[in-house]
Amino acid sequence: MNLSSLDWTIIIAFFVVFLIIGLLVSKKAGSSSKEFFLSGRNMPWWLLGVSMVATTFSADTPNLVTDIVRQNGVAGNWVWWAFLITGMLTVFVYAKLWRKSGVLTDLEFYEKRYSGKEAAFLRGFRAIYLGVFFNVMIMATVSLAAIKIGEVMFGLEPWKTVVYASIITVAYSSLGGLRGVILTDFLQFLVAMVGSVAAAIYIVNLPEVGGLNELISTPQVADKLSLIPDIGNRELFISLLVIPIAVQWWSVWYPGAEPGGGGYIAQRMLSAKDEKNAVSATLLFNITHYALRPWPWILIALASLVVYPDLASIQEAFPNISDDKLGHDLGYSAMLLTLPKGLLGIVIASLIAAYMSTISTHLNWGSSYVVFDFYQRFVKPEASDKELVNVGRISTVLLMVLAGLFALVLTNAYQAFQILLSIGAGTGSIFILRWFWWRINAFSEIAGMVVSFILALLLNLESLSPAFLFELPDDYKLLLSVGVTTITWVIVTLVTKPTDYKTLASFFNLVKPYGYGWRGFRAIAQSENIELAEGTGKLSVNILAMFLGIIIVYSALFSTGMFIYGNGTNGTILLLVSLVTALLLRNTWKKLSF
Repeated sequence: MNLSSLDWTIIIAFFVVFLIIGLLVSKKAGSSSKEFFLSGRNMPWWLLGVSMVATTFSADTPNLVTDIVRQNGVAGNWVWWAFLITGMLTVFVYAKLWRKSGVLTDLEFYEKRYSGKEAAFLRGFRAIYLGVFFNVMIMATVSLAAIKIGEVMFGLEPWKTVVYASIITVAYSSLGGLRGVILTDFLQFLVAMVGSVAAAIYIVNLPEVGGLNELISTPQVADKLSLIPDIGNRELFISLLVIPIAVQWWSVWYPGAEPGGGGYIAQRMLSAKDEKNAVSATLLFNITHYALRPWPWILIALASLVVYPDLASIQEAFPNISDDKLGHDLGYSAMLLTLPKGLLGIVIASLIAAYMSTISTHLNWGSSYVVFDFYQRFVKPEASDKELVNVGRISTVLLMVLAGLFALVLTNAYQAFQILLSIGAGTGSIFILRWFWWRINAFSEIAGMVVSFILALLLNLESLSPAFLFELPDDYKLLLSVGVTTITWVIVTLVTKPTDYKTLASFFNLVKPYGYGWRGFRAIAQSENIELAEGTGKLSVNILAMFLGIIIVYSALFSTGMFIYGNGTNGTILLLVSLVTALLLRNTWKKLSF
């Protein structure tokens, strides 16, 4: 592909600006470990919210959406749209609890909530398990998308793409810390949104596509437009809608949509000025992530069905694509090759932005686990702030190297998505309930983590799995994992000793969680002469706000779809529903305690 001088100017300027931002904030970022990993806990809600959105807009997201739409239609997106439920639960229930906890990382939570060697083990093990192993897998899926973009658009060998894409990202991430990441995220998101919207408008109006009306009436596209899976296809309806809505959102740990909050979402909440800013940031993230961003990707995916109706046509157009990288997710990159000069540079810059924003966040988040929850906690507790920052910078580089190597063996984004879902299946309920049920202990989490991981291996690796398990459909595997893991951790909870009473009392008095599930402990505390503060109160107002938020976002999402499909009546009705619900939420917001 030949890029014009204008395209190259846009791309190079983009890299230079990011590097300058990293250099400008490097001195402040290196002043302390808290500054490097939490930007001094003084970030405003709008910057944090946009940063969350930018991070979840990774280079592999449009590829994943394209893969889903080409195979299962627009309704197939319910596999990730369903995570809005846990997102809104995090907004109105967990965001302020996290900010109250005052922890440096969400893994520090373990030794505030649980007691004994098992709590220390859990913190240290998950620092490596999540911060290194799981985090590397996530970054590898993002790097896989960069590899495919590099192959299709530049003819680059996979290893070259990984090296080129990583250098600047590692540079400003290691220099600027979280503050640098958040500031660059803001610019990256603006460029990424402009690029994706402009690309969608241009591609839909290509002569071979014929405009929006022609696109949605094309036979191979028309049967992909439904927003709800066909109820007549029972298996697909259950797989794409029922299971995500009924089970997946609360039971599965997935980056950016962790039940109860966690990971880099928790990191952003912990760096907020106060509880109100933490809640507002997370609300902005969920609205933008689910209601604003999907349609440009969906339109490009639908247009790709017209130009490249099957894998054979993609392979014919790009014969140099390696067989192990050929998949429906390539439809997105393939369509971008039609863009004109100038716009092509902006879109490539937007894809670079998407890649860099996600990778930089995961590098900072993962290295925070390595530094605080492993190195400082178990290796060198007396380490100075300067040493901790240096360890963070070194671990940033090493994490990127591991992610790049793993990316070279992956084949498609949807495959990686399913692997990540299966590894976390069944553990989500622990993360939701551990704030509200005093009886949950460290052994509960250890049991859930171990069992879900073993089941993921048995169900997804043919060499380890019995044939009857390996051949089960993915949704049956998910239900089996969730069921077995949940039953196991509940049993372990009930047969092991509870957390030390003093630790529980300290946690309760610090966070002041909603009290229903703590009634049993309150009775114990009274008999042991342990003082407990009053809990936050009733949960009903927060749950009401959660449901109002869900209605706002889904109504806005589907309203946009109806207008795109030319159904102005339904589009207007859904838009009015979204606006009226927003007014109700505004009144309910006043009743929330901060």
